[in-house]
Amino acid sequence: MGGYNKKLGTHKGKSGTVRDIHTSKTGHVTVTVEQENGVRFKTLGKNVVVTG
Repeated sequence: MGGYNKKLGTHKGKSGTVRDIHTSKTGHVTVTVEQENGVRFKTLGKNVVVTG
């Protein structure tokens, strides 16, 4: 996945590199983001804004 930086609206002030993108059975897209400090978190794809 790597390389794409994302800035997140719901997770205010958080950004990082996408490590995983998954679509659920119901059609919702989830994204796993790894911050520079190594902490990972998940968010819905609709909350992700591409910045670079």
